[in-house]
Amino acid sequence: MTPVLDQVFAALADPTRRAILSMLLEDDMAVTDVAEPFEMSLAAISKHLGVLTAAGLISQEKRGRVKWCKLEPDALRGASVWMQSFGQFEAVNLDAFEKFLAVELSDDS
Repeated sequence: MTPVLDQVFAALADPTRRAILSMLLEDDMAVTDVAEPFEMSLAAISKHLGVLTAAGLISQEKRGRVKWCKLEPDALRGASVWMQSFGQFEAVNLDAFEKFLAVELSDDS
């Protein structure tokens, strides 16, 4: 894998950063609005945003006195292409897998 792809996957490895990306799917957000739903300091959120920015997953710009975050969806293209290379494997039917587990776990009881 390339260093850029490594950065993307490292950024995606954290659930807080994935949640931030999901929030940014809707629209650009001010840093303070991004931080609002999380129980952590603004400095901690800023570190997460720095990781996402370094990976190219978001961009940040100052508009007046407010710093805004914007999703950069093209940054996921390399990761998507890499993951699709495993496409020869059949996709997992999660509903069927859930039913299978329910049956297996109930048999063990």
